Amino acid sequence: MTISPIILISFSILTIGFILALVTVFTRYQKLLIYVSFSLMAISSLIAVIAGILSVASGVPESITIPIGLPDLPFHLRLDPLSGFFLTVIGSLSFFVSIYSTGYCKRYVGKRSVTHLVIFYCLFIAGMFLVVLSDDAFFFLISWELMAIASYFLVMFEDELIENRRAAFLYLVVAHVGAIAILLSFGVLAGATGLDGFSGYTFDAMRQTEFPLKWATVAFLLAFFGFSAKAGVIPLHVWLPEAHPAAPSNVSALMSGVMLKTAIYGIIRVTFDIIGDFPWWWGAIVLVFGLISAVMGVLYALMQHDLKRLLAYHSVENIGIILIGIGLAMIFTSFYIPVLAALALTAGLYHTLNHAMFKGLLFMGAGAVLHATHERNMEEMGGLIHKMPWTAALFLIGCISISALPPFNGFVSEWLTFQAFLLSPSLHSPLLNLLIPLG
Repeated sequence: MTISPIILISFSILTIGFILALVTVFTRYQKLLIYVSFSLMAISSLIAVIAGILSVASGVPESITIPIGLPDLPFHLRLDPLSGFFLTVIGSLSFFVSIYSTGYCKRYVGKRSVTHLVIFYCLFIAGMFLVVLSDDAFFFLISWELMAIASYFLVMFEDELIENRRAAFLYLVVAHVGAIAILLSFGVLAGATGLDGFSGYTFDAMRQTEFPLKWATVAFLLAFFGFSAKAGVIPLHVWLPEAHPAAPSNVSALMSGVMLKTAIYGIIRVTFDIIGDFPWWWGAIVLVFGLISAVMGVLYALMQHDLKRLLAYHSVENIGIILIGIGLAMIFTSFYIPVLAALALTAGLYHTLNHAMFKGLLFMGAGAVLHATHERNMEEMGGLIHKMPWTAALFLIGCISISALPPFNGFVSEWLTFQAFLLSPSLHSPLLNLLIPLG
């Protein structure tokens, strides 16, 4: 049992960056810490992207068991095409944001220590990587908690502001309510395997189990609730417009661009990979919540004057669009129409990648505007194209992409989603043939 040595190299470099942030001498030389640590994190992210691309290209799962953790419950890691795709998405944005951070974080030098920002930034990226590589419930939840706690401290970086502390606390509460639901879901699945001890907690054991529909439904509903809390699906979105404006802009870019996608990964992993066989109405639930989030996210966004809150609500909308693709894929799969299921899932996965790129770009642009103007209220802005031409041009690219205008990337994935909708008459269900066009 082996796993790509490339991903091990990535984690080794990430660990070096983390250790350097803990070294006392760097607390005195903050600029040096920023340049060295974020450069190492950019290199680590780029190597993770290479590992992810190679995994998707080969299509061969690789796994490894690490003999640490609880007795009789070692950590299991697996790199397969699904985790490889999400590793590519997370690594790609982390690479660009890490480069951006070398300039962005200099604004804090002389005002506050950036040491713990660097430490938790490093742990945050490591947590996201480990979530998509985990192959047992125990290690998955440890990685999930690492990601949640690290992002909590990043949201609360400027903790002298009471609104930032409130936003971080709200985020932590919602994140842990979701984590409890995910824990219960894995408990139901592990119990249904019928294996003694901790053997049933591995995803491999769950994959080989044919779950009774009753318990599979309970596990799915718990998992969908838990992952929806992290993804910001309406009505569990309350933390998202509070936490994103509170966090530094480089952290907001990662949270909105890729942290939300770990929840999408979780939904796909549990539904398509671990459970595998499901009724059509599971997909209808996902589709309905995706539609509600897509429409309501836009309506909330239209009312915003705060630039970062506007972008946060657009994340709610785009998560909804991704869930629409996943919901349609589940419906087509349950009716044994694999070509349309592949089309819908391709649309959802491609929009996952696209949203990570253009939302990361927009949050980094918002950070540049905030750095230059010290203002988040868009009503107070105007004429910035004359003072910040490069930021204006790049921000425009992000805006065209998120508006799904051709030839930019947002158009392609949303058009594929429409194609999946328009081909729904292939379903042999009068009810769905009535409801899906309405969607």
